[in-house]
Amino acid sequence: MTSLQTDTSERFRHIIRTLTGISLPASKAPMIEQRLRKRMVMWQLPDVNSYLQALVNGQLPEDELRQVIDLITTNTTSFFREKEHFDFLRSHIVPELIANAGVKKARMKVWSAASSEGAEAYTIAMVLSEACRTGVRFDWGVLGTDISRRMIKKATIGVYDEEQISTVAPDLARRYIMTAQTPRMDGKVRIVPELRQRVRFRHMNLIDLSYPVDRDVSVIFLRNILIYFDAPDKAAVVQRLADHLQIGGYLIVGHAESMVVRCDSLEQVKPTIFKKIAR
Repeated sequence: MTSLQTDTSERFRHIIRTLTGISLPASKAPMIEQRLRKRMVMWQLPDVNSYLQALVNGQLPEDELRQVIDLITTNTTSFFREKEHFDFLRSHIVPELIANAGVKKARMKVWSAASSEGAEAYTIAMVLSEACRTGVRFDWGVLGTDISRRMIKKATIGVYDEEQISTVAPDLARRYIMTAQTPRMDGKVRIVPELRQRVRFRHMNLIDLSYPVDRDVSVIFLRNILIYFDAPDKAAVVQRLADHLQIGGYLIVGHAESMVVRCDSLEQVKPTIFKKIAR
């Protein structure tokens, strides 16, 4: 494997950092090379260095950079990942929302702010749907956003490999997941239409200065993405997200990120869970 040239690699990493907020240290060079090798072959270039030089010098079509961002961004996800967050949503946040609504019908908006291929958003939807099945009545919807258009397309379709749903409880799987009935889809499953109708997915970049999202969101899940940003971007993203929470709404981050949440309007209620308070 050819080592990436330092100057070209630095220019490339600077572009990715500027466009996405994701910091790629020099130690990530082998990962970059591995993920971009298919694009190098597609453009019939002799090595990844040649490909990156063509990319940073603007010698490839403008759409090529979007393809690269899709390949570079990490899309690790699973259903009911960090299960305690979903337990807190079910046992604490939903009852609190219902109580605060009083005589009005409660409306819950939940945003999966780095939704990847959709497992987190659909897990949230399962939890909220189950809450309604217990007799608690409230309206709800889930928004999933991600920088990867490829992941947004996959999430919207809602098709997964069977092994990906191994963390879904059997009773939930029976209600919310369909098994493929055609040979060409063997080994695949799909989220039921009733759940997919409640979940919307949209392309969005967290590094943008404004977000096309409502400002009365009940809960925002922002898990395992801040770790890729530098300190100023972490603070800016958290502040922008907090601005989209209703008073009393919650921000939930990953276990490696709780120490980086610094925002005057957010009060920590658990190690990874923050509540928006009036100031």
